[in-house]
This record gives sequence, structure tokens and C-alpha cells, in this order.
Amino acid sequence: MTSSITFSKEELERYSRHLIIPEFNIEGQRRLKAAKVLVVGTGGLGAPLLSYLVAAGVGTIGIVDFDTVDDSNLQRQVLFTVDDVGRPKVEAAAERLRKQNPFVNIKIYHTALTSQNALEIIKEYDVVADGTDNFPTRYLMNDACVLLNKVNVYASIFRFEGQAAVFNYTDQEGKTGPNYRDLFPAPPPPGMIPSCAEGGVLGVLPGILGSLQANEVIKVITGVGEPLSGRLFVFDALTFETRTLKIHRDPANPLNGENPTQTALIDYDQFCGIFPHEEKSPVKEISVHELQELIRGNRNLQLIDVREPYEYDIANLGGELIPLKQLEGKVGEIATDRQVVIHCRSGKRSQQAIEQLEKKHGFTNLYNLKGGILAWAEKVDGSMAKY
Repeated sequence: MTSSITFSKEELERYSRHLIIPEFNIEGQRRLKAAKVLVVGTGGLGAPLLSYLVAAGVGTIGIVDFDTVDDSNLQRQVLFTVDDVGRPKVEAAAERLRKQNPFVNIKIYHTALTSQNALEIIKEYDVVADGTDNFPTRYLMNDACVLLNKVNVYASIFRFEGQAAVFNYTDQEGKTGPNYRDLFPAPPPPGMIPSCAEGGVLGVLPGILGSLQANEVIKVITGVGEPLSGRLFVFDALTFETRTLKIHRDPANPLNGENPTQTALIDYDQFCGIFPHEEKSPVKEISVHELQELIRGNRNLQLIDVREPYEYDIANLGGELIPLKQLEGKVGEIATDRQVVIHCRSGKRSQQAIEQLEKKHGFTNLYNLKGGILAWAEKVDGSMAKY
């Protein structure tokens, strides 16, 4: 019941543009104030999503994120400023949001969402909004929401395209719509779809999709309008074209299909084919500390960077720049009589380069820098830009 929810004079003035909408009015605002929304991720999607939920007057907002603010975040994560670099994202976001609207209760969880804590955290909230950027967490959030009967407002972004949907929503007739597993029964193979960190994203795109998420959260809470349940909204920022695709319940859904087989959370890294402690690289590797010792010892090695020139300009180790797409034309420049260390941003492109060179040209002296520039910036040179 929301009839007991009251507002101060300051709140009524703040939300007056909501109150004068006939379909929204004071009852819609009461429902917002009574609601509890959990936002997982304070990045590109989470920043606008949180800003608009706080501005709208959602009573309690939980924020989950384990990350810290980085310079590369500022291109799209508009909650943060240069003064926040290095701070936990949840703390910087909460500080900013409390100044935006002091009438909202903000709770922070400076942790990764895992199979061990997801149910405990999510059960306290009415609606969950997915601002994450990886498949294990998306499946984890979806499964936790289905098991707890919570609505999951989803969005994802990549380069120039974004998607949004409302999952596990029960309408006024008691019919529950599809969830993430109905749309994507199984994750793609590891590495097939690069993250935004690897593939990039247009800075304004998460602002558009995050705002759409906030819109859907508000609709779900207030009952105003028709939520994006049973539909997937797809937006192309380059062409400004949109599509809305229908989603249907899958009878084989292991959570709530005709014959459910999953009644608890699982190991989502394993489900998505990610084995961080067991997976062995198909090429020879060298750690950043091992490379550092080789450089200090003036070892006769060749260091090759397979990134793009603009990436090299941001941060580099002084190696020879041979972009991956130019590799075939410059095979003759790669030594065969000494150790060659090849690197990129994270180690993926350099691994691809080595596999290509070994298969096509028979190289046996190539080593991949494990973790690439990111690992060097984290473990060796903290002043280096982690773009």
C-alpha cells in the first residue's frame, strides 16, 4: 500500500512536473518513493540510469560495482569527473547522487555480484537493472531474478548498437513474460564477442540506452504505460534505425520452462566457458615481470606491438609497431634468431598474431605478453594510461 507515503513541501516542488501528468500524478510518485531498485554496474549504462532514477525520486536505490574509476571511463560514464579517478565507483557515484537528490536512500555494495551473494543482495529489491558488460554476470542476474521473482530491466551496448528489454515481468493478468535465457539460451563461445573495452563504444550510446532503461524501470514501478516485456528493442546509432523484435517463452528454459531443471545459481564462468584458473594458452607466454627483467638485463629480444597507431600514442612499451592487419606484409621484419615478445592491449590480438605466424610461417620463437599493456600498467607502471 502506498497511501501512507507522504511528501515534504520540498519534495512536492521537486516532483511537480510528475504530479501534473494526469496518468502519473501523486500515486505514481508514491509508488516511486516506496520502490527499491538495484542497479548492477555504474559504468556507461549505470551512470545515466542512476541519474534519472535518483532524479525521478525512487525511494531506495542499491548500487553494486567492484571497479574503480579510470580515465578511460570519462568518455561515457558521466557520473564521474577527473577528481574521481582511482576511487571506488560506488563511492563516487553515491556521493554525486546524494547531492542530486537528498530525498533518496542510496545503499552501496563495493563488491562483484557472484553466485554466493546475488540472492542475498537482490532479494531486498523490487526491480533489478542490468548495467553490466559481460555474459557470466548477465546470466547470473537473470537466474537470480527468476528464482526470486524479480523484474530484470536489461540493456547492452557495443560500438554503435544497443539493445533493451524487460525480463521476467508479470502483467496484471498474472502472466509472466520471457527472461534472458529465452532470448539467449546459451552464451557465445569465449572471445567471439569482444567487450566494449576491446571493441569500443560510441560515448553517447550508453546514455541513450541507460535512459531507456530508466524509463522502463519507472514504467514497471508505477504501472504507467506498457513495459518492454516480450520485446527486444534494438537501436543503431549510425543509421538511427530501430527495430523491435518479439520474444517468446522457451518451453526448454531450464529455470521456468515446461520441465525446469535448475533450482539454484550455478558457476556462471564455467557456464560461459571461462576457466581462468585452468585454461592454458595455445601459445607460449611471458609475464610482465619476466619482460621487465629481460629489458633490465638488456637481453637481445625483439618487442612488437600489434595495436593500432592511435593506441600506441596513448601508451606503449617502446616496441616496434606492426598493427595486426599489416602483419602479413611485414613478416620479414620479425626476427627468427632471437626471442620475440608480441603484445597488444590485453593479450588477445597478440595471441591471434602468434597463432597466425606459427601456423603460416613456422615461427617457434614467439612469446605473448600475458595481459598486455593493461597488465603492465597494473603491475609494473601505475602511471601508464589504462585506456
